[in-house]
Amino acid sequence: MIERRRELGCFGGRAAVAASGPDAAREELDSVLAPAAARLLWIHSRLTRFSPSSELSLLNADPRTEVPVSRLLLELAEAVSWAGELSGGLVDATCLDALETAGYRASIEPHAEPRPRAAPHARPRPAVPDPAALWRHVSVDPAAGTVRRPAGIRIDSGGIGKGLAADLIAGSLADLDSYSVDCAGDLRIGGASGLERLVFVRDPWDGGSVAELHVTDGAVATSGITARAWRDAAGRPGHHLIDPGRGTSAWTGVAQATALAPTALEAEVLAKTALLAGPAAGPSRLIHGGVLVLDGGELIEVAAPRVEAAAA
Repeated sequence: MIERRRELGCFGGRAAVAASGPDAAREELDSVLAPAAARLLWIHSRLTRFSPSSELSLLNADPRTEVPVSRLLLELAEAVSWAGELSGGLVDATCLDALETAGYRASIEPHAEPRPRAAPHARPRPAVPDPAALWRHVSVDPAAGTVRRPAGIRIDSGGIGKGLAADLIAGSLADLDSYSVDCAGDLRIGGASGLERLVFVRDPWDGGSVAELHVTDGAVATSGITARAWRDAAGRPGHHLIDPGRGTSAWTGVAQATALAPTALEAEVLAKTALLAGPAAGPSRLIHGGVLVLDGGELIEVAAPRVEAAAA
């Protein structure tokens, strides 16, 4: 059994596609991974908000309330509404104005080196949804191939785009013995052989492993406040996870959340929801299991629910 792997830079970080098979399948694996990697780059080019010519940027700038889009943008818009509903409004992809005001106007590479542990934020508090719930106004007309939303509502693909991309690529690899798709932290695993893979949950500060997850067919996503963080001109800290109701970087007492789920999109939404919900409510949001790392370094591990065998 051999594994072939392709790594590339996209989604504001590193992405990779890997596949395993018999030794004689080396060329076959390469012939599958090459277009998978190319498609990841294509998805990134369509969904990035940092290029004015991307399809997402063109949608955000379009003054019409109903805009013809590609199938990919239809799926993204559907995911925006689904994520808002699943998270109770905490994962709100329409908070782009607040995100830019917080300081995330240009692409920020995640910190390559471990960051020293900082003192916990002085006033941690759970995030709250935006009462306006603009994500509810984003809808699609599949027959017409259009996205509907009031003019002025802008969408940030962010983690939703990464999870969606991982799931789309996984669909093209499903017949292989084993595969993995890593979209800058959103990981989808599967394959016909049922090979179990070990996934390490990294410490958000020193880069070491704090937990291990075993995945045969499913997804893992991690969301945290340390990789894309900054200080503004006044020295105030900020990061890219927005508290929708307050319109500022969220300081909830959770530094990092990792979620298990059947799909990468769901894992991404659950991880972000758990982080934004804070230490008290966050564990209940990890409905398929996962790990929270609190500001002080404490771990909260949530076991995956047991699946009972069906009665004969």
